[in-house]
Amino acid sequence: MEIVLFYIAIILSLALFFTAKRAQYFLAFSLHSIVIISTSILAVKSMFLSSSELNIAFMPFMGHTLNLHIDKLSAFFILVINFTVFTGLIYAKDYLKPYLEKKTKTEFALHFFNFLWLHISMLLVVMLRDALAFLIIWEIMSLSSFFLVIFESEKKETIKIGIKYLIQMHIGVAFLMIAFIWASVHSGGDFSFDGLSVYFASHNPFALFFLFFIGFGIKAGFIPLHSWLPHAHPAAPSHVSGVMSGVMIKMGIYGILRVLTYIHHDLFGIGLFILIISLASGLIGVSLAIVQHDVKKLLAYHSIENIGIIGIGIGLGIIGLAENIPVLTVLGFGGAILHILNHSLFKSLLFYTAGSVYSKTHTRNIEQLGGLIKKMPKTALFFLLGALAISGLPPFNGFISEFLIYSGMFKSLHSATLFTDITIMFSFAGLAIIGGLALFCFTKVFSIIFLGNGRSQKVEHVTEVENSMLIPNFLIGIMILLIGFLPIIFIKPLSQIVAIYSGQTNALQQIIPTLNSISLSSGIFIMLIGILWLLRAWQQKKHIIEQRATWGCGYTGANPALHQYTATSYADNFVQLSSHLVQVKKKFTDFDEDEIFPQEREFETHSSDVFEDNIVSLPSNKVLIYMKRIAVFQTGKIQHYLLYALVFLAVIFVLTYFNLI
Repeated sequence: MEIVLFYIAIILSLALFFTAKRAQYFLAFSLHSIVIISTSILAVKSMFLSSSELNIAFMPFMGHTLNLHIDKLSAFFILVINFTVFTGLIYAKDYLKPYLEKKTKTEFALHFFNFLWLHISMLLVVMLRDALAFLIIWEIMSLSSFFLVIFESEKKETIKIGIKYLIQMHIGVAFLMIAFIWASVHSGGDFSFDGLSVYFASHNPFALFFLFFIGFGIKAGFIPLHSWLPHAHPAAPSHVSGVMSGVMIKMGIYGILRVLTYIHHDLFGIGLFILIISLASGLIGVSLAIVQHDVKKLLAYHSIENIGIIGIGIGLGIIGLAENIPVLTVLGFGGAILHILNHSLFKSLLFYTAGSVYSKTHTRNIEQLGGLIKKMPKTALFFLLGALAISGLPPFNGFISEFLIYSGMFKSLHSATLFTDITIMFSFAGLAIIGGLALFCFTKVFSIIFLGNGRSQKVEHVTEVENSMLIPNFLIGIMILLIGFLPIIFIKPLSQIVAIYSGQTNALQQIIPTLNSISLSSGIFIMLIGILWLLRAWQQKKHIIEQRATWGCGYTGANPALHQYTATSYADNFVQLSSHLVQVKKKFTDFDEDEIFPQEREFETHSSDVFEDNIVSLPSNKVLIYMKRIAVFQTGKIQHYLLYALVFLAVIFVLTYFNLI
């Protein structure tokens, strides 16, 4: 029955192009609901009601029946995908309203069609094991997300970003194709994920895993494979950004986790490789986020940071397998997998609230904002919740997943070798620095956007967003608090997923007493906060509260940006410490000594990504220069083109005559 509903949604997706513009959203919502209900039932059956993998006949494909395989790992990703897409779809209703007059019926149909197929393709990615079908669906996922990114196609820069994104996705799928072909050739022609077990059983796994890591790592956004991510997320509509960051980039993590299920020897090198790349991704991602002025670009770099945190947990888990340290394996994988869910929650929440700010102010530049907590109090509260969660502070969900990873490192120190202990200590220091820098960054972001006074006219007439744009924030907020206060309810399903790698079904049970203590402490903390708030409210009743302007340092006529922190000044000390990494350039004309009455000046800062500049931009610019030189042959004269054809035929004749071809 569930698979029939899935078929219906796929077939009816074409009906979006024949539906009236204002009815397209409701049809899209209905189709997404069918997909969510049908696949969530299958996921729940696999996760809670079945002890084995579900195999479901899907459709005829290349002379055989294509099956959907749903194990505990697939079921987990299905539920995460469905929840995130559901919240994004609710948010999209009023977010897209301003575009109703600008966009045609076909453009809206294309948007909803691709949003639906992004949803469907992500679900199929985590359920397919046939390599060819997997690669086709992977390509559909990239194409559908490409069309979503270029929703505002009237902007030339958006098209440019979309093309760069599509090119890099094709590079990724090329690496995946090479990896599958390589494994198939050496495993008796089994062109599927299951064929990997044959290859890995008789070969050193690192070389093939490296190919898979590049292919999946481009989608995930590991540094230095990340250059598409900071551009595509800001260009896309905010509900698309939330889904792309919340779950689409996790398809790369899923691919890596899936490949790892087939590797059972020579694991230490793979674990150390993932750990080093992940530490670099976390540290560099959060460092580049700190210096951004575009709030969505800042959040995009934080996606790279959190992919790094997930990778740290995976890397430590693999090292635990290699060194036979069960506690490191269990808590490393447990923290990483829980952080996949946690990141999908707080990152989609942050993108939705950032989108709400953009929809009301029409700017993503945080230097032009300020004081919005007075005009958008609900949005400010939800942004603060997401900021606290992503910073890993208790009692929120980000703390729980990072705590599991920390616990794994602490508990395994006494049973590891010296080299492994050193590796763990560096990992501990790296994760701690990442958390500290994330807190620093979001202190800056929240204070500049929501506190103080408005820095431009864009915030003068701002009001709170519609309730439908707040509903997904409530749903996500409940999940963030639920995981933060009652993490033990997620331990059993999490244990079943971790058992795929550790072989221990109840391995996470050892952490339950500690999590119970955390829940109790969090409850006491909230009660104390509540008591203090009630006492303050009671005390304030005896006094008349007056509001007056903040002291203006003796001069209140200046621009508000001059007597309060800016994002640039807030991060200036960090920029000086990490100047070689963050590459911040300042544009300002110095004052002349003879300039008694200074003329009007502008001060601008711009940061660049050192990896993008040297790995992507530099080679591509050289190719463009070479292509421009070749363009001299494109004269526009037909006689020249006929001459080229004759020269080509003459060359072919000569080579054939001398048996050279």
